[in-house]
Amino acid sequence: MTSEVIIDVQPKEISIALLEDKNLVEYQNEKREEASYSVGNIYLGRVRKLMPGLNSCFIEVGSERDAFLHYLDLGTQFSSYEKYLKQVQSDKKKLYPISKAVRQPDLPKEGSVQNMLKQGQEILVQVVKEPISTKGPRLTCELSFAGRYMVLMPFGDKVSVSSKIKKSEERARLKQLVQSIRPKNFGIIVRTSAEGKRVAELDAELKTLLKRWEDTITKAQKATKAPQLCFEETGRAVALLRDVFDATTYDGIHVNDKAIFHQVQDYVELIAPEKKNIVKLYNGAVPIFDNFNVTKQLKSSFGRTVNYKRGAYLIIQHTEAMHVVDVNSGNRTRAENGQEANALEVNLGAADELARQLRLRDMGGIIVVDFIDMNLAEDRQLLYERMCKNMQKDRARHNILPLSKFGLMQITRQRVRPAMDVNVEETCPTCFGKGKIKSSILFTDQLESKIDRLVNKIGIRSFYLHVHPYVAAYINQGFLSLKRKWQMKYGLGVRIIPSQKLAFLQYEFYDQNRQFIDMQEEIETNA
Repeated sequence: MTSEVIIDVQPKEISIALLEDKNLVEYQNEKREEASYSVGNIYLGRVRKLMPGLNSCFIEVGSERDAFLHYLDLGTQFSSYEKYLKQVQSDKKKLYPISKAVRQPDLPKEGSVQNMLKQGQEILVQVVKEPISTKGPRLTCELSFAGRYMVLMPFGDKVSVSSKIKKSEERARLKQLVQSIRPKNFGIIVRTSAEGKRVAELDAELKTLLKRWEDTITKAQKATKAPQLCFEETGRAVALLRDVFDATTYDGIHVNDKAIFHQVQDYVELIAPEKKNIVKLYNGAVPIFDNFNVTKQLKSSFGRTVNYKRGAYLIIQHTEAMHVVDVNSGNRTRAENGQEANALEVNLGAADELARQLRLRDMGGIIVVDFIDMNLAEDRQLLYERMCKNMQKDRARHNILPLSKFGLMQITRQRVRPAMDVNVEETCPTCFGKGKIKSSILFTDQLESKIDRLVNKIGIRSFYLHVHPYVAAYINQGFLSLKRKWQMKYGLGVRIIPSQKLAFLQYEFYDQNRQFIDMQEEIETNA
């Protein structure tokens, strides 16, 4: 499998697309001008309101809505943080070294927030979940600094190794190496990507993470008043690369902005010098997403209805409590060996597409999927195993339950930021905004699916397709035009006729005797 990252930098936003074998699997979009409360940001916050009934409090961090902090998210080392912050703030000129800090007793799990905090108190907090809907950011006091190979945790005292590293010898080697370089009063989590790395590489990253901590606590020391941003997580482009970059599979990272290009190039050179040349600056006249076929995939992958194999489709809806997915077989024909085999085939295809959709939309919380009913227990087990296998590529924590008695599959997936939603509807050019039309870029794909059905399923090989003159010009343009491609694929009986009576995205089919053929007898499912 090959992977490419396409980064589209615009004045007001930055969009990042991750392609696997040319298929879009992840998409992120971030506004540039707005205040961003990204996961990983650290603030010197102020306690605004205590909520004893919830055993939690609201913290002012500068967000439009106050951030939420539960007692359990104070962390076991909160007393150590609190005392150290007071020592640091007492002297604005000289930074008190963390190595001299005395660790305080762990916080009891059954404690109360009103016994630990008071209104107006200043504390260091880190965003663990971005603002979603009407909720403000979710916070923790257990600070962490994530790198490529490890995560640094101030006032921790243990070295932990990722459970995804299975070999006991490698786990022991990494634990011993990191233990030998671990600074006093710091805990370290060794990430999966550290497998096989030398101590020099680990030590170099550790020094970088220590520098981030020093910069953070220095800003907290010099802050005149809370709230104050003390550490900003790496830019979204570099942060995505840090989590997904694998030097063995990436073929290219394409950026259309010089500043971001240099940021990404510097990062790749730092972690994989031999791969520096895969970062390329895009200067083409065509928009970068159009050039790499990202725009078309975005238009076809988002929206309420998503098509996949042979006419089957998913309907995805977001309620206040959960995401609901319905699987439909659409206009596909029955399998030769019966309805059960047809249901299994549709459901397995749905499992493949749903796993991609969860990553692409970054859907989190509870997801309930209504698959087509299957009578055989072995088919239901096969579907469950297929879903689990597909979700192995997903970096977000998730849990999948087998199908219930009602044929429903329940999935929980870690949610740290709002689900990605791309509006694929367009303003109707005829009524100027009173109605909405489907993505016009997908219109010719829709026509081809109708032609395929007409020729291969209904058996009509000679017909006339009437379309708006603008659409006819597009279909006929160029030596290797769409019309020529369709005729090569479906035969010379495909004839395109411009019709001025039709609206922009209307079409009509007529047979060779000029008799109207109704090809809109069902709801269009590729919106």
